[in-house]
Amino acid sequence: MSQTNQSEAARTITVAVTGASGSIYAAEILRSLAADGRVAKVNFVASENSLRVFAEELNLSGRNNLAEKLLGASSPKIQQHPETDIGANIASGSYPTDAMIILPCSMGTLAAIANGLAQNLIQRAADVCLKENRPLLLCVRETPFNRIHLRNMQLAADAGATIFPAIPTLYNHPQTTEDMARNFVHRILAHIGLPQPGAYQWHPD
Repeated sequence: MSQTNQSEAARTITVAVTGASGSIYAAEILRSLAADGRVAKVNFVASENSLRVFAEELNLSGRNNLAEKLLGASSPKIQQHPETDIGANIASGSYPTDAMIILPCSMGTLAAIANGLAQNLIQRAADVCLKENRPLLLCVRETPFNRIHLRNMQLAADAGATIFPAIPTLYNHPQTTEDMARNFVHRILAHIGLPQPGAYQWHPD
């Protein structure tokens, strides 16, 4: 294995899911990361509010083995953390994380991150990414935005986060909701340097 491949195989990604609509995105990104040989570990955190959304949108219940339920199989590279575990590895700046993705990101989570509250593991891990100048993607999911939402997005962006709204594309002619979610996930992963095989690329006539 070349040095480049060794470096690529060492990627550690944090994925958090909060209580906004869009559970299908969470399932798709976990599948992509689990299958990506450049990713060595995925730290996964689901908020308490996200569990109700999983139940309503994907008919998944409970926190136990949630990542396995989303994937449809177990993956040794995915480590699930309770939202309450403020002492988890990703809560420390000394723990090497290459990027954090919150997908979907609720307006409440956005507000907490933008204002530095860090009251649970998701918020603390995001705060760590900002202070350590690591990529933090906030895939906000709400419509319409009020002025508080917009102000918080501005604050988070000013602090170093990337606001990456969960907006599906239509120019690739998706046939299913899974197609739409997968293309959006491909765009997220390309943004953090993990382009996916078979990802759609726009080629105008």
